[in-house]
Amino acid sequence: MRIAIVAESFLPHMNGVTHSLLKVLAHLRARGDDVLVIAPASSRLDAPAPSRVEGFPVHLLPSVALSGYADVRLAAGTVTRVRRILAAFGPDVVHVASPFVLGWRAVQACGQLGIPTVSVYQTEVPAYAARYGVPWLEPLLWQRVENIHDASTLTLVPSTFALDQLRSRGVQRLNLWRRGVDTERFSPTRYDAAWRATVAEPHERIIGYVGRLAAEKQVEDLAVLDSLPGTRLVIVGSGPQRESLRARLPRAHFAGFQGGADLARRLASFDLFVHPGESETFCQTIQEAMACGVPVVAVGRGGPLDLVDASRTGWTYTPGDLQGLRTAVVDLVGDDAKRRAFGRAARASVQGRTWPVLCEQLVTYYEKAITVQGRRAQLAGTGAAGVTDRARRAPRHD
Repeated sequence: MRIAIVAESFLPHMNGVTHSLLKVLAHLRARGDDVLVIAPASSRLDAPAPSRVEGFPVHLLPSVALSGYADVRLAAGTVTRVRRILAAFGPDVVHVASPFVLGWRAVQACGQLGIPTVSVYQTEVPAYAARYGVPWLEPLLWQRVENIHDASTLTLVPSTFALDQLRSRGVQRLNLWRRGVDTERFSPTRYDAAWRATVAEPHERIIGYVGRLAAEKQVEDLAVLDSLPGTRLVIVGSGPQRESLRARLPRAHFAGFQGGADLARRLASFDLFVHPGESETFCQTIQEAMACGVPVVAVGRGGPLDLVDASRTGWTYTPGDLQGLRTAVVDLVGDDAKRRAFGRAARASVQGRTWPVLCEQLVTYYEKAITVQGRRAQLAGTGAAGVTDRARRAPRHD
């Protein structure tokens, strides 16, 4: 197939959207598909956005930084510009990753060209409004989300919570597409006793968090754990709240951004993983911690509800109940046998969730979107057929 991927965020900014796209691109390369990525450019001189990934070209659009969070870029340009790029490439299908600004332009452009779209709902942007001090924006943001997914050929959601959330807002053509996890990279065998010795005393249990240090992640809620006797809080990640969180969590060890084998070693060396963010549509770091055999305590909303099996692989707590968070953590750090049993069950629960399996499922959704769009074109007597025929005749990228 010829596939255009429109990424609301992309390299060098590493987050859940970027991580999953890199896995998808590697899979499409292995299949022999032809891919074009459209993404915001970066202004970072030390880490510019790449012009090619997995051998595929990346078309970079001018962008501006999100106020207060320079690493997050908003792509400039019009629907017309995006339409020209897509028409020149001639894709069979367009994958729109976490659409909101650039993604909305892409969905509109595809509607004008008759190209099928698979839009992946991955970020609960409206929930960020209150966290960033503009709660009055939330209804407007939800209207944008509904418009995007109503106009998409198919929408993919990562969790049953997200499925119910969009369904309750009248969005149709919803399909469940979860995320994979590399159970070889993320494994209990990555345990690193030497690293543990640098951040905690021998008798201390390490309570770890991995993720962005930004308002929507609610890392400040972990203050209820910072003074817990016999424990050490370890924060892995970077973001605009780093310095303010250092002040809120004076005993915590801040490990900065970690990736690759270093991240796997940190996760496998935790005794317990915590995640307080209430706006997670999936939460990949929970799944990675579980693959490392580490039990999880997470807020009982969003993606974690699918991932954490309460009383078997970890605990969930009611949103806002920080005493409940503390109680759940105390239960596990204070009982070595229970914590280890939960960790074994956590590891077992993610077996079979490999990226190749999930990426092949994604390809079937591409095919389904092409079929649906073709039927629409037949009913309308015009539309996508001419575009996709031209795409198949167009020259491939090396």
